[in-house]
Amino acid sequence: FQQVLSFAHQKNLDQFVLGQGANVLIADQGFDGLIIRPALKNIEVVADFEHTVFLKAGSGVVFHDLIQFCLNHHLLGLEEFSGIPGTVGGSVYINLHYYEFLLEQFLVSAEVINQQTGQIITVDKHWFNFGYDRSALQDKKHFLISATFELKKATAVETAYAQGRHFEIIRHRQRRYPTVGTCGSFFQNFSEQDVVKTDKKLIYVAYYLDQIGVKGELCVGDAIVSHQHANMIVNRGKATSDDIIKLAQMMQEKVWQRFGIVPEPE
Repeated sequence: FQQVLSFAHQKNLDQFVLGQGANVLIADQGFDGLIIRPALKNIEVVADFEHTVFLKAGSGVVFHDLIQFCLNHHLLGLEEFSGIPGTVGGSVYINLHYYEFLLEQFLVSAEVINQQTGQIITVDKHWFNFGYDRSALQDKKHFLISATFELKKATAVETAYAQGRHFEIIRHRQRRYPTVGTCGSFFQNFSEQDVVKTDKKLIYVAYYLDQIGVKGELCVGDAIVSHQHANMIVNRGKATSDDIIKLAQMMQEKVWQRFGIVPEPE
């Protein structure tokens, strides 16, 4: 990683760190720079206490594989994020969330590399300044090397229950959301301050998108709002990134016209 960053600076190249690309829309023009795909895939126990374990995972670990490792070793917590594609790096980058759970609730420390100097430092969770869909990594001054999570030790029965929840969450997601040709939820939920002008203080952006009747109908080229979920855009085959952006802008405009608020992309 240090050598790659040094090379990029020598050649005056922009850098972009890519995990699985599950929440990324790449411009039709491509990216004029160096794509870095971390192959840091180690998982190890770094501390073992009576009731908890500190588990360290490289930024290139696929999050589904990390969940499986935890369940196989009777460690609970991360199964709440079952069925969400991405790597550890991308998950920390966006502070992965599902209903009331945020990844920051489990993260205790991490190793990050300075984009300019290549220096690797260890930081605690407060360094990330986590928010909804937000972390300090988005400033692009550091990239994630590894993350350490505090997880609960479980009995065989508790693990079996968690394994069942793991499969049920995946089943629920597959029935409720499109799974092909989509980057998942496109717009962020609102804060209560955002929606104070509406009759109902509902923060869920899908509610407002449902009200404007775009689900399965509004489209630009091969880009269409999913018939399963109003906050997901699907590429039916030949949609360009420009098509998807235009469709998203149409969705924003319709919500603004109806409710006076503008959805922000994730």
